[in-house]
Amino acid sequence: MRPSSLFLAALVGAGCLAGCATKSPPTRAEIIQQSGTLTNLPLTQPWRAAAVSTNAIQDNWLATFGDPQLDALVAEAMTNNADLRVAVTRVQQAAHYVELAKAALRPTVNLLGTGGLNMGGGDVSSALQGISLGASWEPDLWGRLRYGRNAVLANFASVQADYEFARQSLAAATAKSWFAASETLRQRRIADAMVQAAQELVTLAKQRQQIGVGTEQDVALARASLGNYEDAARQVRLAHTQTLRALELLLGRYPSAELATRPDLAPLPPSLPAGLPIAMLERRPDLVAAERRVAVAFNRVGEAKAARLPRIILNANVAAINSDILQLKTDFENPTGGAGARLVAPIYQGGELKTQVRIRTLEQKEAVAHYARLALQALGEVESALAAAQTLKEREQLLRQVVSDSERALTLAQTSYRVGATDMRGIQRQQLAVQTAQLTLLRVQSKQLVQRVNLHLALGGSFHQPEPVPVSAASK
Repeated sequence: MRPSSLFLAALVGAGCLAGCATKSPPTRAEIIQQSGTLTNLPLTQPWRAAAVSTNAIQDNWLATFGDPQLDALVAEAMTNNADLRVAVTRVQQAAHYVELAKAALRPTVNLLGTGGLNMGGGDVSSALQGISLGASWEPDLWGRLRYGRNAVLANFASVQADYEFARQSLAAATAKSWFAASETLRQRRIADAMVQAAQELVTLAKQRQQIGVGTEQDVALARASLGNYEDAARQVRLAHTQTLRALELLLGRYPSAELATRPDLAPLPPSLPAGLPIAMLERRPDLVAAERRVAVAFNRVGEAKAARLPRIILNANVAAINSDILQLKTDFENPTGGAGARLVAPIYQGGELKTQVRIRTLEQKEAVAHYARLALQALGEVESALAAAQTLKEREQLLRQVVSDSERALTLAQTSYRVGATDMRGIQRQQLAVQTAQLTLLRVQSKQLVQRVNLHLALGGSFHQPEPVPVSAASK
């Protein structure tokens, strides 16, 4: 065997032996350890804000509200929402970048052909006819190309997780807007009833003035109160139409405020298991995406370090050349072929390669710090949602009693009116007190539904059974 052939065989063998040199990125536990901030947090202990079950977090939370219309609206949003379509294209782009990274590991083959007629005064090479088939391949001796591929794969996984979090956020936003639409519809009806009661008080004040038992001041006060109630009713009507428009935009519809709304609030589902904080870190798609971005940065460090080492590029070629004008040498083999190698060893780049390693290392530290920041934010979101749910539960119990007492007082006022112990104004005032208590209770009940959705989103539970992402992950 010729020395050149031995040299090429040795290079190929070295490339094969070096094919498993890449290191694995840090695990979740290692990222938590590297973050410093999360190291001493009680992630394996129950949540502090409220006593909730530590059983596994459940998916399919949308079904717990038992509202088929809400289910249909969320499905419509998943199909038509403009922001979600942008997220889908990002996943598809990331998948194609994976294919590009894999292509860099494979040999390239090119076919080159030339030919023409020498009409005089032109390029001599135009009189040559021939075809050449060449192949080249860079053995990934130090893992530079594989680190790059691994970085793109990790980025693909992070984009997929971002897409899943976008879907969950959209489902949550749709549900909260739907609950707000139901709340404002009921508020509008109560506000209209309060305006009617205030109008009756104005009529009674005028009648009392006419018979001499009332004053002009009583009439003015009644009118002022009526104006305040009418203003509040107009604000509620505007809030209802604005809520409908916001919901229609989420659904990809024209914002015409024509969506039919549920006339009552959905019932609050039973309390849910919240698992442990460590389970939330494993389930939330935005944290999974942040974890994968740490892996991206880790592999970019490996890629930058490998770029400082020599590269070998192998090539082979076979060609056939002919000419009707030029005479080729008699000892020239035609067709001809050959193989060779090219060595590229960076000697001095002005410090560029070392700086690239430092930059990539800092980017990895930044990714770890970003993960820690998101994790702390997520822990705060869960604790805040649990605390709000506990307070709202207590407030609802108190306000139910307030409504009950106000309705009892109204009944007693009506009885007093029938026996002549009081006039109609007392009944109307008590009716307004009942409606005010009902409005306050309605707001708390609506906030309970919103906080339940916030808790599901914070814990990382999917709004239905998890589905595959739109583009299948490419295997390594």
